Amino acid sequence: MSHDDPTVTDPDLYSVLFENERVRVLQYRDEPGDRTHMHRHPDSVMVTLTDFRRRVTAGDQSVDVELRAGEARWLGAQQHVGENIGDSRTHSVFIELKEPGPSSGPALGPSAA
Repeated sequence: MSHDDPTVTDPDLYSVLFENERVRVLQYRDEPGDRTHMHRHPDSVMVTLTDFRRRVTAGDQSVDVELRAGEARWLGAQQHVGENIGDSRTHSVFIELKEPGPSSGPALGPSAA
């Protein structure tokens, strides 16, 4: 595990639900006002289990996102900080791929954390 792994940077917010040689499944939970430390995700699928609003910051770019429960989104590999800017708890699951994609690159997208 690297120093920028979310389970290392924010062990109170991220937990591993399942892992094998091909995928890792993380659960993310936070409260309004919570903010993660800088961390990295590989290519992932994010499934939102609650409605929430977040600010995702990568470098000098920030994006505010509002997501509804039950959404599934592709997230390209990225490094970022996430902040719960809403008035509800965040609960989401990340299915992280361990195999690199054919042409995946960094992207700032609507992340859960």
